[in-house]
Amino acid sequence: MFNDISSPLALLATRRSGKPRNMIAPGPDAAQLRQLLAVATRTPDHGKLFPWQLVVIDKERRDDFAALLVSAYRAEKPDAGRLEVAAWEEFAHSAPMLVAVLSTPVAGSKIPLWEQQLSAGAVCMNIEHAAHAMGFVACWLTSWPAYSEAVLAALGGVPGKDKVAGYIFIGTAGKPLEERPRPEYDDVVRHWTPGGVA
Repeated sequence: MFNDISSPLALLATRRSGKPRNMIAPGPDAAQLRQLLAVATRTPDHGKLFPWQLVVIDKERRDDFAALLVSAYRAEKPDAGRLEVAAWEEFAHSAPMLVAVLSTPVAGSKIPLWEQQLSAGAVCMNIEHAAHAMGFVACWLTSWPAYSEAVLAALGGVPGKDKVAGYIFIGTAGKPLEERPRPEYDDVVRHWTPGGVA
């Protein structure tokens, strides 16, 4: 069952990603988005550095974002075919709501870089959980737009320092969600002993 809200634990146990291209309106309205993103920032953050930024790409800016992706992609791959380019236009226009999460580590901090980057990943997961708690479906993607320095810079990040942790697409499920394979508990959970793990 998708979005079982009978208890907080049931909601977490039934969360599942949806495909952005299958998401339909409505997405979060302005008040819901503000609440959702405020909840997302309540994340583990060693040192209280807030080493992340959330960039909302509003619906009325999607054409501009698509143009940015196409321009940056063609600059990197001038021989790109029509279908490759069309994929990034679709990426930019998928789902009613799109949020880019930037990992923006604080230089010179005693907090290790890895811990700051993990905090940005936790923000992404919190967005997904908050979206599901509000009755929406979400999907966290990276792909080429998360690794383009030109796109990063256009989102306000600093190439060579910051990274795009991911793009979170949010909307309403337009098709039934399919469960994906999950690991067997005993394949991924081990208990430590002085002689090793078992």
